[in-house]
Amino acid sequence: MTRKKTDEMSFFEHLGELRKRIVWSLAFVFLFFLASWAFVGKLYHWLSLPVLKFLPPGPGGESKLAFTSLAEPFMMYIKVAFISSLFAASPFIFHQLWLFISPALFPKEKRWVIPFVFATTFFFLLGGAFGYFVVFPLACKFFLEIGSDFQAIITINDYFSLAFRVLFGIAALFELPVLVFLLAKLRIISARFLLRYFKYAIVAIFVLAAVITPTPDMITQTLFAVPMILLYLLSILIARIVNPGDKDEAQG
Repeated sequence: MTRKKTDEMSFFEHLGELRKRIVWSLAFVFLFFLASWAFVGKLYHWLSLPVLKFLPPGPGGESKLAFTSLAEPFMMYIKVAFISSLFAASPFIFHQLWLFISPALFPKEKRWVIPFVFATTFFFLLGGAFGYFVVFPLACKFFLEIGSDFQAIITINDYFSLAFRVLFGIAALFELPVLVFLLAKLRIISARFLLRYFKYAIVAIFVLAAVITPTPDMITQTLFAVPMILLYLLSILIARIVNPGDKDEAQG
């Protein structure tokens, strides 16, 4: 089936539309950043729990992270508010993404806006939750156990840089089912295509697990890889449901 754009736009019009959507997305992030700043102390405590619960008590009987420069706590609070604002603004960002790609869709396909925003937000938050509640605590425990013969001095800058990488890396990867749905709907990939390259996908998933997860042990990487494999299988099912009678239409 040949697709035709419902709204013809020139290259520069596309660039203008992209800029518009980026500006709106940044505006939503900024608004939620201001809201997060009002609760940044509580957010910091919540985000630091995965490592604090494994740290030995300090001189005052309470576990705390360290800092090595005067400006580091301030920059850390900015990172915390930014992490929070990105997750909070995710529905609005995905809506802006939808508004950008919708001109390339048929009129009946434009009605997917609510399912698209809901699905992308759901999987993004699910990935972030999986990173926070499963992967990150295991990573913190592993590293601290490895370094149990030494005095742990973990700086807030190192910790939250790692938290940002893990949480958003996993959250982005959890968008796979939504991406497959769109590609299948556009008839770029098919269920047969995904099945054909399943063994290669397994290898790619474990490579991604080794890159994103901060621990080199196979247990943590497997805990990350298994949900990704399940998401890949779910994506195959989604592609089959979207185009049940398709033969292998994937290119390459």
